[in-house]
Parts: sequence; structure tokens; C-alpha cells
Amino acid sequence: MQKAATDRPARRRDRIRRLSGLYAVTPDLADTRTLVARVEAAAVGGARAIQYRNKSADAALRRRQAEALAAVARTHGALLVINDDPALCKAVDADGVHVGRDDGSVEAARRIVGEERIVGVSCYDAFALAESAVAAGADYIAFGSFFPSSVKPDARRADASLLRRAAMLGVPVVAIGGIDATNVRELARAGADAAAVISAVFHADDVTGAARAIAAAFD
Repeated sequence: MQKAATDRPARRRDRIRRLSGLYAVTPDLADTRTLVARVEAAAVGGARAIQYRNKSADAALRRRQAEALAAVARTHGALLVINDDPALCKAVDADGVHVGRDDGSVEAARRIVGEERIVGVSCYDAFALAESAVAAGADYIAFGSFFPSSVKPDARRADASLLRRAAMLGVPVVAIGGIDATNVRELARAGADAAAVISAVFHADDVTGAARAIAAAFD
């Protein structure tokens, strides 16, 4: 049975409450100094959450980069979420972990990260998957891709109606996939609490300005 929001520990409830606006997802960068500089620029621009995602790094580099980003997140009051690695999330004292279809269950992630950290789940274009995730204890759900994505060009496309429908589930709803300053307001109006963005922020010449333009859609 799904836990009521009030049954969650206070620190976890606070982390859930803070998950809104721009949710910046890192690109694969081997240069930690460059990664940190770009993430800091995104945080200055209004990113309220950072997801550390690096599919090409080895375990040692991932640990170093996650530790560095944890310090940036603390400095700027942003959440740090680790993609698909609950053990790394716990090791660097991140705020939470994000899991996809092939990354293990919500329950398995919860056993590792504990009760005070958040667990988010990719639900693609499937409302039933979101219902199951929330029932299992997910603290937020993510749908997408809403627009063509250069990161995942073959990703399934989700309809914006999912965002409004998902409000009934009582957790933050994150939109992802091809989002930029030209289309983010459409998703915010449709019910997204946050927008997960990689390219439109981190590949911009002015990372802070790009972040600010997207974050403004949620003001």
C-alpha cells in the first residue's frame, strides 16, 4: 500500500517539496572541472535540482564527480539526485536516486538509500507504470519524451495529457525529453512540476542564461 505523504520522514518531505522548476541533468563529461563549472552555472541560473548522470564514466570517476557535485548542490541549495546508482547516492550523501526500467525496483533502491532520501522513477509514456511506482513508494515520477531528443532519439513519445492526469497521484511530476525555453511553458501549463533538461542547458553557450530562461516557466 502506498504511504501517505505525511508518513514520510520530515527531511524526505522537505526534499520532495523542493523538487520543482528546472531539474538539470548532467551530460557525459570526463573533465570534472568543466562539469562542476557548468553545473554551478546552471544552479546560479535557477536549477533547483541536479541529476548526476554519466553513462560512460568508470566507478572511480563517477564517485569523484558525484562528490564534487554534492558540494555544488549544497552551496546553492539545490537537490542532488544520482541516476540509477543507489549505492553511490548513499555514499556521497546525495538527496536521492532516480531509477529507470532496468535499474531495479523502488523497494530495492529504498533499502539502500534509506527513508530520508527521495526515489524517483522513469515512467516513459505509461500512466499504469506511474501508479505502480507511487504505490511502491516513489517520491516523484517522470514522463517523456515529450519532444524529439538528441540524447535519446529513439525514446517513446509521451502525451502532455499524462501530466495533468498524474497530478492525482500526489507526488511531483517531472517532464523530460527535448525540452527547451521555447516549449517548456507548454508542459508547465499541462501540469509538470519540473522539467528535466540536458542539452538545452549544458550545451548552451550561456549555461546560466539558458537555465534562467527555462526556470522562469515555473515562476
